[in-house]
Amino acid sequence: MKNISKYKVDKTLIIPIILFALISIFTLYGADSILPSYMDNLMSKQILWYIAGFILAYLVMTAGNNWIYRMTWFLYILGILLLIGLFFFGITINNATCWYEIKGLGTFQPSEFMKIILIITNANMIAKFDEDFPNPTVKEEFFFLIKIMLVVLIPSVLTFMQPDTGVVLIYLLITFVMLFISGIRYRWFIIVLGGIFVLLGSVLGLYFFNQDLFIKIFGTSFFLRVDRLLDWSNQSGYQLENSLSAIGSAGIFGHGWNTNPIYFPEAQTDFIFAVFASHFGFIGSAVLLALITFFDIRLITLALKTDKLINKYIIAGVTGMLIYQQIQNIGMTFGLLPITGITLPFISYGGSSLLSYMLAMGLIFNISNENIRYTT
Repeated sequence: MKNISKYKVDKTLIIPIILFALISIFTLYGADSILPSYMDNLMSKQILWYIAGFILAYLVMTAGNNWIYRMTWFLYILGILLLIGLFFFGITINNATCWYEIKGLGTFQPSEFMKIILIITNANMIAKFDEDFPNPTVKEEFFFLIKIMLVVLIPSVLTFMQPDTGVVLIYLLITFVMLFISGIRYRWFIIVLGGIFVLLGSVLGLYFFNQDLFIKIFGTSFFLRVDRLLDWSNQSGYQLENSLSAIGSAGIFGHGWNTNPIYFPEAQTDFIFAVFASHFGFIGSAVLLALITFFDIRLITLALKTDKLINKYIIAGVTGMLIYQQIQNIGMTFGLLPITGITLPFISYGGSSLLSYMLAMGLIFNISNENIRYTT
């Protein structure tokens, strides 16, 4: 049995999450008229997911971060096995096999939890490397980066095959951010980014100049994914056009809560910001963006004040993930970024994604409260 001393959760972290929950719940209720008939009661389901999320965060706080850090490789192997299991037991939705179906509860998406598992795994590996090699040579850094690349490559390949390109980008960005703040030589980033640009240039060149060969090499599925990504460049596509119309017509104060003059698909997930902006206009959108910015700055401030390396890397990974998803999701609703299926953290509907964020917040609540102590 573990005795838990009394403590308080940092109000500057918990209050924004509660506000995110209220915004999410009311926006989902307001989007009901443009959702398919089989998506009824999303508001009630989101309330239940938030309750489950807060319980999960509490359980993480009860267990303590040190215990979770010790479980790193068990969690990593479990995450990999769940991703592999999708090829045998997963269900297909919108041509993607990313979910398990749990009778009576809905669906479960392992890749959402794999994001948090990768943050924990990377943090563990980077912190250990810092301790073992306080002044690493180029050779030592090179072999360490190979290890990190292998750890990230396995879930990336499995997730890409589902296919879910958006989550793969998050895996890579999480790793990039955590390595960047670790203090390794910047030459590695220049080399990697140079390689990425060459690879992307080759792929896009083949796409634009020889589409038949592109399909032969990469397949029809990947061709369609690239085609969808490039829709944003000329602001084409049904979803994007309707999203822009909904946001643009909302004006200063919006059309009003529960008023949806324009229909677009995935209003509950990918385009929930467009729903919110349509309801509450420029003023409401500015308030939501200010709240998101405050929350992100609070996480960055916490990382700067944290002395323990592994905790610093955990916060960096979570913050990088959240900021990327926020920018990507909101940017794609305006046609500023490609449509990748990335959801808006804490706002979009989704049990797996919300539980994964609350799992991460449980870790961060522990880090923010250095007074918590666990005794056996």
